[in-house]
Amino acid sequence: MMGSKQIRSVTASLAGLLALGASGAVHALEWYFQSPASQMARDIDEMHQWVMWLIIVIFVVVFGFMFYACYAHRKSKGHQAEQFHENITVEILWTVIPAVILVAIAWPVTKTVIAQKDTSAPDITLKVTGYQWKWGYDYINGEGEGISFVSMLATPRDQIEGRAKKDEHYLLEVDNEVVLPVGKKIRIIVTGADVIHSWWIPAFGAKQDAIPGFLRDLWFKVDKAGTYRGQCVELCGKEHGFMPIVVRAVAAEDYTKWVGETKKAMAATADDPNKTWSLPDLIARGEKVYASNCVACHAAAGQGTPAMKAPALAGNKFVVGAEQGPIDTVLNGRPNTAMQAFGKQLSDTEIAAVITYARNSFGNKASDVTPNEVKARRK
Repeated sequence: MMGSKQIRSVTASLAGLLALGASGAVHALEWYFQSPASQMARDIDEMHQWVMWLIIVIFVVVFGFMFYACYAHRKSKGHQAEQFHENITVEILWTVIPAVILVAIAWPVTKTVIAQKDTSAPDITLKVTGYQWKWGYDYINGEGEGISFVSMLATPRDQIEGRAKKDEHYLLEVDNEVVLPVGKKIRIIVTGADVIHSWWIPAFGAKQDAIPGFLRDLWFKVDKAGTYRGQCVELCGKEHGFMPIVVRAVAAEDYTKWVGETKKAMAATADDPNKTWSLPDLIARGEKVYASNCVACHAAAGQGTPAMKAPALAGNKFVVGAEQGPIDTVLNGRPNTAMQAFGKQLSDTEIAAVITYARNSFGNKASDVTPNEVKARRK
């Protein structure tokens, strides 16, 4: 049972909620919804608030009547219990009144759900792919068509492992933000590459499960510029809590500028498939790829993670053996294990580099792998 301090705390919280709700500042509460940044989120928020008020009214009326009945007709006052089996009037009332309440709730809810499904005529279409444990983004149409990138957690490992102070946006910061224009209808096509994930930005009222083999969509239109954060909300494995989503909404002219700069940067950093890499350069490149994609399972020193059946790379005969085996594994993954396919996430150069790094680190020593060898093994 709650103590007096807990009761006072709950009472104070309820009083604060009532006051904030009356003043329209309920979003100031840390445990309440984020401030809506789209009409869809605003509709959801308003429905939630008035349904909660309706529930409070029903609670007060029902329990108030019940407590009054118990108090006013208690045995100590000499009241005798009535003996009856049914009352037609009461039966009708407690059937009709809840039905009317449900219809009153269902009508606006149905309109909002139908509106959520109307993904027709978008200004921008963005394909989102969930991976263990990161998000892939592909701009399909509009100015940004052709832009693709992977967005990963940017929180330093020192913060995660408690060796450094946690930042304000701990576990909610990424290396590559999604950039979208304000006032445009955005269609999001969501799918999964390995297991079920779920893409969620609460300020947009946008949430959709990412299911392998299925394409599911949703839409939103951001009202105001700003940075909005969300997370994967489907338990998807060991690093489930490390899949943040960050969307930066900007004015139309700033979006156009971002598209131009991003396309130039992509062209400038694109790997030349014909480049001849020295072993030290390939290992250095592979170390960066390993830190971004492999360290969560295989650990920094390549010792593996037995709890999730991720094998050690140090002294692994398969890793230092014939080159085709590691290449196929990284490209296509291994079914029924945590080893996912990186063929669509990494370039030929990146895959060649990370395999070369694993074959020549952690005490291993073997030949390097070239981008052309990876390209030849793609199916």
